[in-house]
Amino acid sequence: MTDIAIQVEGLGKRYRIGRARFTNTLRDAITHTIAAPFRRLRNPLTPTGDDTFWALKNVSFEVKRGEVMGVIGRNGAGKSTLLKILSRITEPTEGEARIYGRVGSLLEVGTGFHPELTGRENIFLNGAILGMKRREIARKFDEIVAFSEIEKFIDTPVKHYSSGMYMRLAFAVAAHLEPEILVVDEVLAVGDVEFQKKCLGKMSEAAHGGRTVIFVSHQLGTLRDLCGRSILMHAGRATVFDTIDAALRQYLGTRDRFDASQASTKHVADVRGSDGSARQFHLVIRSSLR
Repeated sequence: MTDIAIQVEGLGKRYRIGRARFTNTLRDAITHTIAAPFRRLRNPLTPTGDDTFWALKNVSFEVKRGEVMGVIGRNGAGKSTLLKILSRITEPTEGEARIYGRVGSLLEVGTGFHPELTGRENIFLNGAILGMKRREIARKFDEIVAFSEIEKFIDTPVKHYSSGMYMRLAFAVAAHLEPEILVVDEVLAVGDVEFQKKCLGKMSEAAHGGRTVIFVSHQLGTLRDLCGRSILMHAGRATVFDTIDAALRQYLGTRDRFDASQASTKHVADVRGSDGSARQFHLVIRSSLR
């Protein structure tokens, strides 16, 4: 079995920006086509391709099995977009992300929960999405509920939960249903201090238990405590550092200059396997913008 959990090569994600275009009917499509030349006449200086934005560009790295990899960068650097691609929530425009194993993600409070279902039902739903059998989920059920500390409301539809309750249950599900890869965005800030400590302890336990963790956070002290290596992102580009300390020194020493310069070619990473050979994984995500 390979010792690589995630391999990302030349990953890019492009979004279209500007006014939303609704073409739900044939009439809408015809109207949009006819109006296009007139819109260009009203804005003659606007080039044709200016309505796109690269949230990620040429991102490459590897994460080993059992490794805790931090992801740092300012708001808008592309961190959340990267995690959404790794979690298979969205597809890349170019490049590929090869992922070996089941992925449990905690990107936004309540992501993956059905608001009309109860907490109990959502636990079983999320387990099924991860490919677990019902008896496996049932074996973990009491532990999940106890960790989330919402026993009293477990049979209440989650649409009535507060953001804190959502987060408690969502983290408990992601941490206890045993995905090989755990992807966590900046969500722990929702909880109180004591629950944050529980979450961090559980993440550390998961890492020492051989699971791979990708962790995005603005809490630099927490990153330093949990992570071995780190990815530093800026303007959709990424640099991979062999130590979290090196990444933090670079981030803290250059973040003021990031605002003054858009040149980010030095932040492009192209980290590959030591032998340079291709590897086989369970999942390959591909996409091209048409």
